[in-house]
Amino acid sequence: MPISKCRVCNKTFFEAPLIEYHNMPKAAQFLPDKDSLLTEKGVDLNVCQCSGCGLVQLSNEPVPYYKEVIRAAAVSQEMKDFRDNQFKTFIKKHSLKEKKVIEIGCGRGEYLSILKNTGAIVSGLEYSEESVKQCIVNGLNVSQGFLESSDYMINGAPFDGFFMLNFLEHLPEQNLVLSGIYNNLTDQAVGLLEVPNFNMILRKHLFSEFIGDHLFYFTKDTLTTTLNLNGFEVIDCSEIWNEYIISAVIRKRNRLNIDDFQKHQANLKYELEKYLSCFRSKNVAIWGAGHQALAIISLIDLSGKIKYVIDSAAFKQGKYTPATHIPIVSPDVLHSDPVEAVIIMAASYSDEVARTIRQKYDKTVKIAILRDYGLQNII
Repeated sequence: MPISKCRVCNKTFFEAPLIEYHNMPKAAQFLPDKDSLLTEKGVDLNVCQCSGCGLVQLSNEPVPYYKEVIRAAAVSQEMKDFRDNQFKTFIKKHSLKEKKVIEIGCGRGEYLSILKNTGAIVSGLEYSEESVKQCIVNGLNVSQGFLESSDYMINGAPFDGFFMLNFLEHLPEQNLVLSGIYNNLTDQAVGLLEVPNFNMILRKHLFSEFIGDHLFYFTKDTLTTTLNLNGFEVIDCSEIWNEYIISAVIRKRNRLNIDDFQKHQANLKYELEKYLSCFRSKNVAIWGAGHQALAIISLIDLSGKIKYVIDSAAFKQGKYTPATHIPIVSPDVLHSDPVEAVIIMAASYSDEVARTIRQKYDKTVKIAILRDYGLQNII
């Protein structure tokens, strides 16, 4: 039954298909024999576009053999030479020699045989039992299976690198497959993922490129979006093989390390407390009641140490800082209830505020500006 939502982001398709094809070949690998001609019929293909991520895809069901990789192009000597150079360059550039790499959807081992010459520890995953047997006969390390869930574990995992070459476009459950790959990789793993180039199909108006085997038609942008949604960062994305292929070098997106934030907070606490110690208790004001200033006042716990907070916004005056309960006042309070020093926390307005204090208020008041690197005393 045709689908109406994107298989990747789950947004609805635009209301009308981009194009509708009638009486098309049902599959690239289906060739009827003489006895089936009376009953064999073509199929209709609806080429749709997601209204959310923009990915172009067929609304049809996948072909019955979509889990298997069936490769004819690999017999080409020109392709073999191209892949040999490509794989060796990739393995060297990403320091994968003597490390574990896997090809997801390796067919009969056409590319694995080339990968074996790169110095990496090579293995493959393939659904077709017959193809796996052929790989093993040829001395290749291949497991039979298919990434049908995100928690599917591949023999030999985790891997330091992976290859997936002109296979992703066949698979209806993109997110499950990509998350399954992600979960079988080391944290620093890189991959080479390739799909047919829909950018080129659009440029050259290749209306005959649509076929039931290919559910997805990726541009550079939609491939990047699909990979990003599934935890990968795109390092490089280029058109290769006479522009017919989009080749993406990708890596796992890892959790950010922001431990330095705590160090910066501790340093700022030390600076502020040292600065405040130069003045009488609660005889220093802060200028600025923006979110950054309020956060600093709270995180460094300046309650009981600051006399008041100044802000030019009338709607803030007469209120108190959240959590720390320091009064927020207008700038005129500097006349009626002066302080020895003002710490300016007004972001990009800080220099303007410093000039205003010098021009309109007590010339002897000390001024410090909170910069991104710490406190700066203003002479």
